[in-house]
Amino acid sequence: MSAPPKSVPLVAPGHTRPVTHLSFSPILDDGTYLLISSCKDGNPMLREWTGDWIGTFLGHKGAVWSTKLSLDGSRAASASADFTAKYWDTFTGEALHSFPHNHIVRTVAIAPKTAHLLTGGQEKKVRIFDLTRPEAEPDFLFDSGSSSTSHDGTVKSVVWADATTGVSAGEDGQIKWWDLRTRQLINHMSFDGPITSMEYSAPLNRLVVTSGKTVAFIPGQQPTPQQTYSLQLSYAPSSASIHPLLQDRFVTGSITDEWVRVHGMNGEERDVLKGHHGPVHCVEFSPDGEMFASGSEDGTIRMWQTAPGKSYGLWLGQTNGT
Repeated sequence: MSAPPKSVPLVAPGHTRPVTHLSFSPILDDGTYLLISSCKDGNPMLREWTGDWIGTFLGHKGAVWSTKLSLDGSRAASASADFTAKYWDTFTGEALHSFPHNHIVRTVAIAPKTAHLLTGGQEKKVRIFDLTRPEAEPDFLFDSGSSSTSHDGTVKSVVWADATTGVSAGEDGQIKWWDLRTRQLINHMSFDGPITSMEYSAPLNRLVVTSGKTVAFIPGQQPTPQQTYSLQLSYAPSSASIHPLLQDRFVTGSITDEWVRVHGMNGEERDVLKGHHGPVHCVEFSPDGEMFASGSEDGTIRMWQTAPGKSYGLWLGQTNGT
């Protein structure tokens, strides 16, 4: 009886320092998608769905902590330790605008249908910029309980749950939902420890959050605690991503080892994937669920096939690594 095919990753080199964040575009009009990566080398990279390099965005003068793509893939946004967020044209690589901050910017998100940008970072503030008036001062999303900040710790992640709802997650263990029409706080949820990552799965309308050893799956808009599904793992994940179609598994990375793990939705460990040579900072599923990518302290991106042995992209029906 032959052994089942094992996952053989595609390696996407190019970065010179640790990879801090990964983000896929939705499936584009031509049926493909894009991947953008953030790195402490300060140079975000854009890749095709096969992992092939398209271009590098040059202009930051510090580590880049987060990058996101617009729905059509024509624009990108980046958040950097150089106290700026930048907005890019993905066809030319040109920086269309640079948005100054007063401290390190850790996270950024492009509105799905409106011309706005959310940012957050070490100032503990969430800003909203109007991309149709890039020179205008931003609005701030302040909690009514605080006159000057959005969170009581560094803002680790911001996402758009829909065209009028933004969500922020902080080292204060708080997730906050904001009505971006009124700029008001409309809901919040508390965790026992700092939030280490938060992604939004648009097909599932679900947030995937990591905090300590907890992975939580939360509805995107104004959830109740009863609607939240949480798991306790045996380790502390640095990042987690759910299969966007099947909803039957999620993947994680961890800064405590060099492995990528695949879990069933009951928490069962289905697979441990070895290949990186440093802690794994970030993971994310592709929009079609056929693969997931991981970024590591070793400076590489690895792409792993969801169904090893299946012909897909540059995987030509490989079995058992041969």
